[in-house]
Amino acid sequence: MQLDKASILGVICALGGIGLGLVLEGGSIAEMLQPSAALIVLGGTAGATLLAQPLSHVIGAVRQLGYLFLSPAKDPGPDIEQIHALAVKCWRGGIYSIERDLEGVQDPFLRQGLSMAIDNIEIQEIKEALQVQIESELNQREAEVRVFESAGGFAPTIGIIGAVLGLIQVMKHLEDMQEVGTGIAIAFVATIYGVSIANLVLLPAASKIMLLADAEANRKTMLLDGIEGIVTKKNPRVIRVKLASYCGLPPDPEAERRSPAPAVEPT
Repeated sequence: MQLDKASILGVICALGGIGLGLVLEGGSIAEMLQPSAALIVLGGTAGATLLAQPLSHVIGAVRQLGYLFLSPAKDPGPDIEQIHALAVKCWRGGIYSIERDLEGVQDPFLRQGLSMAIDNIEIQEIKEALQVQIESELNQREAEVRVFESAGGFAPTIGIIGAVLGLIQVMKHLEDMQEVGTGIAIAFVATIYGVSIANLVLLPAASKIMLLADAEANRKTMLLDGIEGIVTKKNPRVIRVKLASYCGLPPDPEAERRSPAPAVEPT
């Protein structure tokens, strides 16, 4: 896990910009703190989302919120180095020569694929099984993203409902125009809550989680190509170049010299 600086900077910019703008307009932050409006918007949005989405998807979506600030994105460099080293060893000694090295493979996906190869499973079957796993995880993330998108669509409307409820209460006191003015201002806070939650939290969360899911799927596709290269005894240098291209990384000539592949494949 690593701290996602972009998300933290985004929160600071959003809250800081809105808060500063409010103060410059002559308002105060205290005016925006209305528990009843927050309860209407949050409760109404949560209820509508639960009606629209399966509970398992909602729970999964809530769990993904932590990844907005603590990104699970991994540096592909060590994976590429490990695959290259395993490819060199397999090139020289065959697939069974890397069996003991599996204990040092930290990534479960990579270890699973290589274990299947050592168990004499055909590479095409390995690819099909692991590809299904990649697609299944991506589909799960997409379902969780739809939860945030759905909630982001409901929140502004619930905010309007909150504003109307506030106005209804204001209309009961038309004899006091000063109180009416204050009441109308407070009533519209619910609308601000609804629009803000949708556009500053829910919809950006959906976008970020989908980006993280795509990045993880791309990483595992890279690992799958590495597994195929090892099993089919492709030249380790070719494997390195191909895997580096997934991440936009240049080939590392120094690393190749440290673990060179033989010029001719053994028969």
